[in-house]
Amino acid sequence: MAATELTSVVTGIRLTLHVLAATIWVGGQYVMVGLLPTARSLGSDAAKRLAGAFGRLSWPAFWVLIATGIWNVIAVQGHKPSAAWSAVLGIKMVLVALAGLGAFLHGRATTKRGLAIWGSVAGLGSTAALILGVFLVG
Repeated sequence: MAATELTSVVTGIRLTLHVLAATIWVGGQYVMVGLLPTARSLGSDAAKRLAGAFGRLSWPAFWVLIATGIWNVIAVQGHKPSAAWSAVLGIKMVLVALAGLGAFLHGRATTKRGLAIWGSVAGLGSTAALILGVFLVG
C-alpha cells in the first residue's frame, strides 16, 4: 500500500468517526425531541429515564467529536488554511463549547423552563456547529 493510499485510509477513518459521533450527538438530540411526547405518555419518569439512556450514548460521542475535531485540525494544518477558514473554525469551536455547556446544564436543570432553555442552547449550538463543519470540509 502506497503512502498516499495509507493517508486516504487514515483520513477515511478519522472522518468516519467524526461523522458517526456527530450523527449520535446531533441526530440523537432531534430523535429525543421527537420521542418526548410518547415518553411523557408512558409515565412521569419515562422522559428522564430515556434522557439518561441517551446520555450514556451521547456524551461519549461528544468526546469522540472533540478528539476527532482536534485530529481534523491537525490534519489540515499542513495545508495552510485561509484566514476565513480559521475564522469559521473559531466560531465553530465556540458553538461546540456552547452546545456542550447547554447539554450539561440541561441535564442538571430542575425546572421546565431550565430544561427548555438549556436544551435549546444545546440543540441550536450543535446544529450550527454541524453546519459550519460542513462548510469547513467544502
